[in-house]
Amino acid sequence: MHFQIPSKLPTVSTTIFSTMSQLAQQHGAINLSQGFPDFDCPPELVDLVTEAMRAGHNQYAPSPGLLLLRERISQKTQQLYGHFAHPETEITVTSGATEALFSAIAAVVQPGDEVLVLEPCYDSYVPAIELSGGVPVFVPLRFPDFSVDWQQVESKLTEKTRLLIVNSPHNPSGAVWQQADLDALTLLSQKHPFFILSDEVYEHVVFDGQPHGSVLTAPALAERSFVVSSFGKTFHTTGWKVGYCIAPAALSTEFRKVHQYLTFSTATPLQHAIATFLDNQEHYLTLPQFYQRKRDLFASLLQPSKFELLPCAGTYFQLARYGQISSLPDVEFAHWLTKEAGVAVIPISAFYHQGTDQGVIRFCFAKKDETLQAAAERLCQL
Repeated sequence: MHFQIPSKLPTVSTTIFSTMSQLAQQHGAINLSQGFPDFDCPPELVDLVTEAMRAGHNQYAPSPGLLLLRERISQKTQQLYGHFAHPETEITVTSGATEALFSAIAAVVQPGDEVLVLEPCYDSYVPAIELSGGVPVFVPLRFPDFSVDWQQVESKLTEKTRLLIVNSPHNPSGAVWQQADLDALTLLSQKHPFFILSDEVYEHVVFDGQPHGSVLTAPALAERSFVVSSFGKTFHTTGWKVGYCIAPAALSTEFRKVHQYLTFSTATPLQHAIATFLDNQEHYLTLPQFYQRKRDLFASLLQPSKFELLPCAGTYFQLARYGQISSLPDVEFAHWLTKEAGVAVIPISAFYHQGTDQGVIRFCFAKKDETLQAAAERLCQL
């Protein structure tokens, strides 16, 4: 029997991240494509998970998350951003930041609602909007610095605008918001009644002494925002899929209605371990220096190459132009680089809904020093 299934996501296929990682595996290439570390998380964190399992913490956690973990998140948020999020009503632990993004979008977007998306963007935003019956409205970031054109954002706002999705530090570009961006968004929010979804998963990967400009630092924004973060990024545990969402009580109530039927709860021993490990403030407070050293090492290793590196103010991604090496479109160049040079990367056109090609690729430098050195050796031969 042959079934004709009308797809809810007709334009979606295997993600570029999976494609490039599979290609890297097939050709024995060094994988600087997908955003995950090739080094381990702190050993103490692994020990804490084992202890939690042996202590019997192996059944369902409360759906909003372990209260102890939510209390620790609340303390951390107040310390860093001066914002008090009530642990019982305003913080929800999720199975990864991507689940939090989906739950937030599904909680507030009704069929026909418009959602403003700043491009290039993380690839889960648009499918989540479409599955909720929403209409993505795209606003391009300025190239090559990927700053926000706030006048253009305002020009796209209509009475149907339900949600604006923002992301700083920005994946894929590494751009970081300034205070002027928060001020501009605050002004817009006072004129128009939209909600904000702020993707802040790289909150602790900001360089050159800059602070992270969380929307939680602006009370007028915090009162209408879902703010999403990720322990996977902070603790080098992307495979654990533990994130969280901070939102006012009324928004959190709707968020939790979706969350409880999406994943219900997140792995209990992992939550216990992270709650205890959050006492170790040194880890996340020194993360900017940890990744800045890797950024600077990778940049110095690529200096003799023909790649032109773009500025990187945050995240663990480095963008580069490759025009001195090839005139191929970026997807073809990424495939060629993986097969012929043995280094896998991500083409930036994959982050645009119409595949805008600016001749730029993305490297992930969340790797061991020896991995970066081996990749750079290959790249400098081009």
